Amino acid sequence: QVQLVESGGGLVQAGGSLRLSCAASGSIFSVNAMDWYHQAPRKERELVAHITRDGTTYYADSVKGRFTISRDNAKNTVYLQMDSLKPEDTGFYYCNAQIINSQRMSLGERAYWGQGTQVTVSS
Repeated sequence: QVQLVESGGGLVQAGGSLRLSCAASGSIFSVNAMDWYHQAPRKERELVAHITRDGTTYYADSVKGRFTISRDNAKNTVYLQMDSLKPEDTGFYYCNAQIINSQRMSLGERAYWGQGTQVTVSS
């Protein structure tokens, strides 16, 4: 089994900061690309940040200059530092990782999702 567990969400005032973490555990051979998605109330889930295993990053225009994605490969963990938070950043944040399961190598890389962590930004 492979699990992704997010943490770090909470309630913060506009202009504040939060740091989200997502740790992968279980039968892991390798963790490749890792992403953070945001789902605002009554809206579809959308990609906000992406990081490859070697550290190449991508950000959605809405978070450029405010959010920073990073990872610790030794810990199979990805982080999202969120600064200058805005009310529109409110919602659930989900971690996604492309993982090769060590017990199912023949399946190759597949996507795993965390359960989500809630972020609320008050104005």
